[in-house]
Amino acid sequence: MTSSRHPYRIGVQLQPQHADYAQIRDAVRRAEDLGVDVIFNWDHFFPLTGDPDGKHFECWTMLGAWAEQTERVQIGALVTCNSYRNPDLLADMARTVDHISGGRLILGIGAGWFEKDYDRFGYEFGTAGGRIADLAEALPRIKARWAESNPTPTRDIPVLVGGGGERKTLRVVAEHADVWHSFGDAETLARKSAILDEHGEAVGRDTAALVERSVGVSRAPSESADALVAAGATLFTVGTSGPDYDLSLVREWVAWRDAQG
Repeated sequence: MTSSRHPYRIGVQLQPQHADYAQIRDAVRRAEDLGVDVIFNWDHFFPLTGDPDGKHFECWTMLGAWAEQTERVQIGALVTCNSYRNPDLLADMARTVDHISGGRLILGIGAGWFEKDYDRFGYEFGTAGGRIADLAEALPRIKARWAESNPTPTRDIPVLVGGGGERKTLRVVAEHADVWHSFGDAETLARKSAILDEHGEAVGRDTAALVERSVGVSRAPSESADALVAAGATLFTVGTSGPDYDLSLVREWVAWRDAQG
């Protein structure tokens, strides 16, 4: 999953909030020109920070546009909410964006958590355990739909699962994911990474070798990179919000990646 040029990958999450679409499109252009490896958005219906009823745009429609706009970067949601779309429909949407992009989609997916989205759009929020169970049920359906679609995806679409629940979510990661996106510091990453590998052993999958560790970063690489690398991370993603989409921290991480050889 890592780049052939570098041992580490840098992502940016362009949060689709508080911006006109022209500003988002410009941020995508700037991020690709900067040399990032992955550009993510997120799958919500309302802003998560700032004015809760501010400007916001939908995830997958946007990914289709990004697939046409970009040439090199991988694209995906960090992460799409399993609850918002039938798994077979989501599989077909992902397959379509995979083809539009020429094989650059990452299917980032999670169980969902933002209750306002559910309430305002008429989805049943249920319980955390129920949403994780739904995710575990959806991933085999998604992969089965890909296998029987015509045309099939351009390649095995990498699946990124976000979440840190040690008993249930990490079991889903062990069974189905190519990338695990974690939340928290290096110590948390190292501890949960070990738990993930225990789940991998239980399900007969070498997660240490097969599952890339991804982490969100909000500090400069000089302050945090060494500890995160020691904990096993190879994909580092900076989040930035509209309307300005400041990429200065992203630029630092790209420079750090390039210095690693």
